[in-house]
Amino acid sequence: MTSSRKTGLTVFIVAALAVLFAGGTCVATYNNLVTLGQKADAQWAQVENAYQRRADLIPNLVATVKGAAAHERETLTAVTEARSRVGQVSGREDLTTNPDAFAKYAGAQDRLGSALSRLLVVAEAYPQLRATENFRDLQAQLEGTENRITVERMRYNEAARDFETARSTFPSSLVASVFSGKFAPKQYFAGKPGSEVAPKVDFK
Repeated sequence: MTSSRKTGLTVFIVAALAVLFAGGTCVATYNNLVTLGQKADAQWAQVENAYQRRADLIPNLVATVKGAAAHERETLTAVTEARSRVGQVSGREDLTTNPDAFAKYAGAQDRLGSALSRLLVVAEAYPQLRATENFRDLQAQLEGTENRITVERMRYNEAARDFETARSTFPSSLVASVFSGKFAPKQYFAGKPGSEVAPKVDFK
């Protein structure tokens, strides 16, 4: 075998190995992005489950408060309307990759949370309401659900961060750009405006 043939064969083998290595790396990277994306999507489902539990508690809570404080119509209406808006914003689309839809959904959920907080503050003014077992049970369930929402949102943010880190680093960024429709950026939950400012405490 001549030296030129040996050189050609060597080049071919090296090229073939390089193609195999690149292909293997591409497949492994793609699979890793799929795995991280699925993890973020699964965690998003947990966020939605927690939100749904809160929505399911609201009709009974409103009915219970209405029974003892029927004239607090404005607060009761605000909660009912906020719950309805959440249902209107929730769609079949993937909210986690649509910045505008995600912001509307998170905003609607935050407004519902605020309306519920106002309802519980109103309920504090009615000792006979707070004394009922039904209200105490609903309040405890709601508080537990709010804590679960916070935890699930945090876990979703962590899963989305892991996906975004992998998606943005080399060589995953190359694979993500080729399959941009499949590996769109995930959105994050952010703190409410003003939450970064510590509340003022006045003991006067």
